[in-house]
Amino acid sequence: MAGKNTKKKTAVAHYTVPGLTDQQGLELASALQDRLHALNDLQLVLKHAHWNVTGRGFISVHEMLDPQVELVRGFVDEVAERIATLGYAPNGLSGAIVAERSWDDYSIGRAGVYEHLAALDLVYTGLLEDHRKALAKAGEIDPVTEDMLIGQVKELELFQWFVRAHLENNGGELETAGARTEKGAAAKARGKKR
Repeated sequence: MAGKNTKKKTAVAHYTVPGLTDQQGLELASALQDRLHALNDLQLVLKHAHWNVTGRGFISVHEMLDPQVELVRGFVDEVAERIATLGYAPNGLSGAIVAERSWDDYSIGRAGVYEHLAALDLVYTGLLEDHRKALAKAGEIDPVTEDMLIGQVKELELFQWFVRAHLENNGGELETAGARTEKGAAAKARGKKR
C-alpha cells in the first residue's frame, strides 16, 4: 500500500476543446474539479442525512432526499465527463476530496428532521455560492460549460427550496436565519421544534 500523498498534482493536457486555448481549458477544468469534489461530497452528505434523520416528519424527509442524491450523482458524472472532454483527468477519489476541499465535514449525526434540514440549508447555500462562481468563470470562457452549470444551479436551488419550505414560518422567513454553522443552524431549529 502506498503512503499518503498530500501534494496536489498539476494537471497536464495535450489538447482541449476546439475554440478554447489550453489556458482556458485548464481554468475551466480546475474550476470544474472543485465542483466535482463539492458534488461528490454533497451526495454523501445527503445520503448521510437520509440515514440519520429522526423524529416527526421522518419519512417525508427520508424520501425527499433520495431523488436529490440521484440527481447530484448525475451531476457528478456530467462534471467529470466535461473535465475529460476539456482534456484533463477528473479526480473523484475520496482522498483528493478531503485534501483539496475548502469546507469541513458535515457536522450533524443522528438528529431530528429540522436539525438536519437547517444544516442542509447551509450546505446548499455554500455549494450554490461556489457553483455560481464557477458559472461566472464559465460564462467568460465557454457557453457549453456555462449551460451545464446553469442547469445544475437551477436544480440545486430547487432542492434548497424543498429544504427551506420546512424551515420557514408563515411570513416566509427562515426560522434559522443568521445561523453561520451547521451545528448553530441545527440548534436554532431544535429550539423552534414544531
